[in-house]
Amino acid sequence: MVFLDSFRKGCHTGAVTMDIDPAADAAERLRRVGLRVTRPRVAVLNAVQTHPHADTDTLIAAARAEVPEVSHQAVYDSLNALTEARLLRRIQPRGSVARYESRIDDNHHHVVCRSCGAIADVDCAVGEAPCLTASDDHGFVIETVEVIYWGVCPDCARAS
Repeated sequence: MVFLDSFRKGCHTGAVTMDIDPAADAAERLRRVGLRVTRPRVAVLNAVQTHPHADTDTLIAAARAEVPEVSHQAVYDSLNALTEARLLRRIQPRGSVARYESRIDDNHHHVVCRSCGAIADVDCAVGEAPCLTASDDHGFVIETVEVIYWGVCPDCARAS
């Protein structure tokens, strides 16, 4: 996880992040998209902010640290509502469970370690959405491109 922490600190200059007062910011974001402010939703937003690319089990544990009585179903319902409202982004690299992140609307991509499954953000190659041009768009208006780079993280490379 040292790799991910140093990666996050060094690569996101200019990227949209939400490093504001978590509780107030979460409530404001919920109101802005017309969702009711509930303790489970705030706890889930805070959990995803604190644990980017986390799976649901990790997010359930983090949400319960803030709201001990929150149920599995409330977390799943919150994740679905928050993703549908575009406050969160759901990613699911091949062979992985669903992961969630709060870095949205900037068309970034991901790098995934084939050994341990670690995921890190990769800024867009050109910097504007979409950052790749399709050879034939078949008449579609392309809005975003999702790219997943696969490799071995530094920790796993050192271990092997």
